[in-house]
Amino acid sequence: MGLTAPHFSFYGVSGLAFQSDLEQEIAARLTGLGYELVEFRQGGSARRPHFSVRIERLDAAPGHRVTVDDCAHVSRALEAWLDGTGLGGGRYVLEVSSPGLDRPLRRADEWRRFQGHLADVLVPAWGGRFQVRAVAVVEGPEPAVELEFPKGDRRVVKLSEIKEARLAVEW
Repeated sequence: MGLTAPHFSFYGVSGLAFQSDLEQEIAARLTGLGYELVEFRQGGSARRPHFSVRIERLDAAPGHRVTVDDCAHVSRALEAWLDGTGLGGGRYVLEVSSPGLDRPLRRADEWRRFQGHLADVLVPAWGGRFQVRAVAVVEGPEPAVELEFPKGDRRVVKLSEIKEARLAVEW
């Protein structure tokens, strides 16, 4: 793929610099495999790190979503790379899965793709968590999304003000 194996080290207790570097490297490797990184979580310890990777196909479409075979393919590729880095002395835990029904929404392109769908959003400035529909992505210097509340009220919120957003399951 042309990417070289980086040298990793933990910075402080939180390992945030490490997570950011690792997340970027995993995202680049996934792109080369035909997938996008939807969510990355890191836990465990320096001696036995735990990585949770949620992926989506770059060519995702109805009826053409992430399969068990896709997860196995990505897992094998990431394991080979992680083994080469010596991370955690090879004693890491890697979980690769689809984004699921409650996939996170972070970027403007994700909000655009799921426009019209129900979402659970946490906006601390608005005082909590709300179930809304994404009506439109608002272009401008800072990405924003127009949200519609159950009674029809609409409000625009900057993506940077949304602490967490996930697709909601509609039954």
